[in-house]
Amino acid sequence: MTARGTERAERDRGQVSIEFLGMTPLIVVTLVLLWQCVLVGYTFTLAGNAADEAVRQGTAAPPGARQGACEQAGLRHLPGAWRGAATVRCGGTGYVTADVSLKVPVLFPGAFAFPFTVHGHAGAVEEATH
Repeated sequence: MTARGTERAERDRGQVSIEFLGMTPLIVVTLVLLWQCVLVGYTFTLAGNAADEAVRQGTAAPPGARQGACEQAGLRHLPGAWRGAATVRCGGTGYVTADVSLKVPVLFPGAFAFPFTVHGHAGAVEEATH
């Protein structure tokens, strides 16, 4: 290496560290946004599964006990952070429907929630009782 090349390498010595420090906020923001997308997707999955479980139980329950059985089944498998603000509604005769509403957490489940709600919907034909 020539003397001139050595001088230049010594001058640029801290450049990589400075560039990394400059990129760190962008990397952190990207990771936070990706994590939030995961939470939104997981909330959609939970809402759909809760609605399926609720309608399954609702179709087997007698009409008078349907809402209670439906709500209990819909909340059964929800993690605590989602269960607190969840609503489960069932209705219908012949064709039973279940609607589940869940709040999307912000960054940490249980801490804060986005101002919008994710809805899950399911329906099934009522079981015949003999």
